[in-house]
This record gives sequence, structure tokens and C-alpha cells, in this order.
Amino acid sequence: MRWARRLLGLSLGALLCQPAVATPPPDAVEPLVSIVIDDLGQNLARDRQVLDLSPAIALAIIPDTPHAAELAREAHRLGRTVMLHMPMDPAGGEFAWRPELSQEERARRLDAALAKVPCAQGLNNHEGSRMTADRPAMAWLAGELQRRHLFLLDSRTSAATVAAAEAQKIGLASLSRDVFLDDDPSEAAVMEQMERGLKLARRQGTVVMIGHPKPATLAVLRRVLPGLKAQGFELVQPTLLIGERANRAMQGHGQNGIYR
Repeated sequence: MRWARRLLGLSLGALLCQPAVATPPPDAVEPLVSIVIDDLGQNLARDRQVLDLSPAIALAIIPDTPHAAELAREAHRLGRTVMLHMPMDPAGGEFAWRPELSQEERARRLDAALAKVPCAQGLNNHEGSRMTADRPAMAWLAGELQRRHLFLLDSRTSAATVAAAEAQKIGLASLSRDVFLDDDPSEAAVMEQMERGLKLARRQGTVVMIGHPKPATLAVLRRVLPGLKAQGFELVQPTLLIGERANRAMQGHGQNGIYR
């Protein structure tokens, strides 16, 4: 039963915070849509506009931003999904993972980054085109997230990524991004990407879209989200989508459910 599969996602959450209570969605066959907004924590007034959107929208917060902890706690109190948006090479900064760092240093940076984003339920990579292609590092990350009861969202900033593949090998609760909403930040382009994502959801049953708190992205979401249900879609938190996908790779990411 579809809802039974979704229950896999409900046990996820940060050990240091009380998990938000998820309301069971109806046991229906609507295509499922999950949306994550990245790069948060830099501008509190702007980021609170994301909180004004649907409660299903997940917030991915960069640790080395001035409002990371405050936004994470506020989002968690409101029942939102909070994620650590982990900087990875070519991203810079004190928390960024780089291939030349020792695993001990990467572990220290992960600990420090999680401390900056309290109540995180999962992690996705901020940039990371080189780092997510590093198989030993991604294997270690998958194991560490599993130990901490956190999920992984592979942002798929590179076709060479092996992050989701390594998560799948050990059964870590994970997802892969299907559509970026705003590589082109014009409102027309964001709307086109949104429509592309919804078509993909109808075709494969689920879709994961990632955007950023850009004016055009927020405008499109405010326009589109209220009408999704009437169009036959169900907007859900990433943890529920994890349960539905059951760690299977979508067609664009692998073959027969196995990541490339």
C-alpha cells in the first residue's frame, strides 16, 4: 500500500530535536511533488518568505551564514523539513569538503556544520561537482548519515555524482534531484522548469525539484502551489517521498532502479 511505503520516511529526524509531526496524506495515486529551497540562512527576511509557502517545502540551510541556526530552529518549530546544505568543492568556506582534505578533517567539518544547523533531518550538497564524484568520500558520508539517522538528497550538480549510488548500496534513506528550477532566474524560465517537473511527475509518479530564494522562483511558487491539488498533484515533504521511492533510482538516474 502506498501509505505504508511512505511510513519509511517518518522515522527520520534529528536526534537532538523533537521530530515534527507529519500529517498522513490520503492514500491516493496522485503524482507526488517535493520541492527543496537551497542556499538559505543569508537573509532572514527573504528566507521567511519560504516559510510562508506550503509547509511541505523543505529548507536547505548553508552552515556558514549569519542566520543559519535561527532559521533552522524557526523552521523546525513550524514543522518544516530542515536540511544541512553542506558546502562541497568547488564551494569554499570553513565547512567545505574538498578532495585533498583528510577524512578526519571532513568529519570535523561535518560535525561543525551540523552544529550550525540544529534540527537538521537530512543533508544535500551545496555545489560539489568534484566532491560528489569521490566514491570513498561519498561512501563514508552515506554511512555517517545512516549512523546519525539523517537522510541524503543528492543535488546532482554533476553527472559524475556517486552520492546517491553509495547511499543506495547501504540502504540509506535518500533521494536524487530531478529538476533545477532556476538555473535561469527569469520568471518565464522558472515557470518552464516547473512545468517540466510536473510533466515528469506524471510520467514517473514522483519528482524532486530544487530551487533558490530568488524573486522569480518565489513568485512562481506562490502562483503555482495553491493550484497543484486541483491539477491532481500532491505536494509532500521529502521524507514522505523517500518512503514512496524506496531508494529506487528514477529512469534519468539509473536503470532498473539502480543508480549508475
